[in-house]
Amino acid sequence: MPAPGITFPADPLHPRRPDPHFAWEARKLRELGGEPYLLDHDALLAGEAEEAVRLVPRDCGPLWYRGWMIPSADYAALARTLSDRGANLLTSAPAYASAHELPGWYGVFEGATPPSVWIPLAPAAGRPGPEQLAAAVARLGGHGPAIVKDYVKSRKDDWDEACYIPELADPAAVGRVVARFVDLQGDFLAGGVVLRRFEEFARIDGTAVDGTIGGTAIGGTAIGGTAIGGAHGPGGGEPAGGTAAARRSDGNGGGVDGAGANGRAVEARVWWLDGEPVLVGPHPDAPEQSVEPDLTEVRPLVRALGCRFVTTDLASRADGSGWRVVEVGDGQVSGLPRGIDVTGLLSALLTA
Repeated sequence: MPAPGITFPADPLHPRRPDPHFAWEARKLRELGGEPYLLDHDALLAGEAEEAVRLVPRDCGPLWYRGWMIPSADYAALARTLSDRGANLLTSAPAYASAHELPGWYGVFEGATPPSVWIPLAPAAGRPGPEQLAAAVARLGGHGPAIVKDYVKSRKDDWDEACYIPELADPAAVGRVVARFVDLQGDFLAGGVVLRRFEEFARIDGTAVDGTIGGTAIGGTAIGGTAIGGAHGPGGGEPAGGTAAARRSDGNGGGVDGAGANGRAVEARVWWLDGEPVLVGPHPDAPEQSVEPDLTEVRPLVRALGCRFVTTDLASRADGSGWRVVEVGDGQVSGLPRGIDVTGLLSALLTA
């Protein structure tokens, strides 16, 4: 079987060039002897899968995708269209959904990640009703602080109004924060509304249990242990202009941001291929930090999930007792921190 290629989003202004956000990965891939291909991300999200892949050669063999976040339904359309052209994605559509959306991975990681409940909700269905919220709150224990997100991401930049719930026992606060979150997400609401318990993690400002950072300082969008970040795409963040709202990368949901509370958490991002860690580094939101997370408990969970290429965001507990899984994501749409050496990661993908 030929070595896998990797397809990247094309530059919207120069369709035969990689999107500038991913150009450095494409260059490194070529240096390693790999073949980058291009697809039209905007066409894919517009429901035009055939147009989206017109620059991908027929019968080019196995492929990975590296690029902006893709809704699961659009990823399935991409997989079908490429398969019809003899170019098969190595991450199947069901595997992508399992790693990309919280309900797909939560059951495997339950106990190692903050407790969570969710309410399925179509983008045009409006807000969850009081009865739905009350039932969800009851399933989460009925009291204590929590985070609101959808199946993929949160609105960490709207911390007080659309992300953090100080007390689940206050139904007015729950309804207000959830309603604002749903309204702001609009058509980009992914799957439904998720409530995640807030947990305390060590902070890179030194506010750990012993007043130190605990040895491995890494920032990232992390607060309270619940996944609440924005993009999980290479480099983190979103492109300027164009369809930035649709180009959220980061299937991991961006970690656990503390921008609205006590500062950034000690957080790491780990890249796994076939159950083995191939890259361990900082979260893209704090690329200057160094990290050495303990992967002992996480490794068997990643293997149990059964998805070939995934990422996990890990945060250090505030009491120094170990690491907590704050998010899982599909590796194809997870962000790389600036300046990290991706040689090992890309080489592993080329030989998978």
